[in-house]
Amino acid sequence: QVQLVESGGGLVQAGGSLRLSCAASGLTFSSYNMGWFRQAPGKEREFVARISWSGGSTYYPDSVKGRFTISRDNTKNTVYLQMNSLKPEDTAVYSCAARRPLKQDYDYWGPGTQVTVSS
Repeated sequence: QVQLVESGGGLVQAGGSLRLSCAASGLTFSSYNMGWFRQAPGKEREFVARISWSGGSTYYPDSVKGRFTISRDNTKNTVYLQMNSLKPEDTAVYSCAARRPLKQDYDYWGPGTQVTVSS
């Protein structure tokens, strides 16, 4: 049974930092590309970052580029999201997801962790 479990969310002031973790089990983690997404109340889910199975390739949308960094440790089956210079508009539930290479859709999703940025 595949499980993705996020942690590290919380309440932070604008300009602060948080580091999210996503621990994976039940799958060959090093074979999966990983992504982070977020969803704010009343809004659609938004892509935040992705990293290739090897960690050699990353991609970010303009909304977080330069502030967020995705990384992974395949020895720990964990993917991270370092978030700096946080803004109130970054407030959302953040979820990680796993996708086989060459696939468009993500296969597995975590339940998410709440990030709240106060102004």
